[in-house]
Amino acid sequence: MKQEEHNEQVAVFAWAGREEARYPELALLFAVPNGGRRDKITGARLKAEGVKPGVPDIWWPVARGPYHGLVIELKADKGRPTPKQKAWLAALEAQGWKVMVCVGAAAAVQVIEWYAAGAENSPDQFVKTS
Repeated sequence: MKQEEHNEQVAVFAWAGREEARYPELALLFAVPNGGRRDKITGARLKAEGVKPGVPDIWWPVARGPYHGLVIELKADKGRPTPKQKAWLAALEAQGWKVMVCVGAAAAVQVIEWYAAGAENSPDQFVKTS
């Protein structure tokens, strides 16, 4: 994960920690440490453990509306999903998950708040979708 994306993700989880009293289900929000550079031994160990490229960054396994849960691929300014990330997002959407590509922490927080409120209408006015 690039430093800019790291900083954005840290901001999302700092917000979530402050808001757990308001949204108790935020205790279930988690990140998948899929990206980043690793040495060959660590990479091989993680692959053997089931780590797969393209898995979205942020997961919230909380059902709302017609969705099983929310997954967010978080990007920094001008970031774009890779082909493997797009494939994961499409597959998860086909399985009933709400998938979003958010540019920046502010957009991710808006999506999480929208989802927490019941996932009605579309959050597309403030984020790019997959």
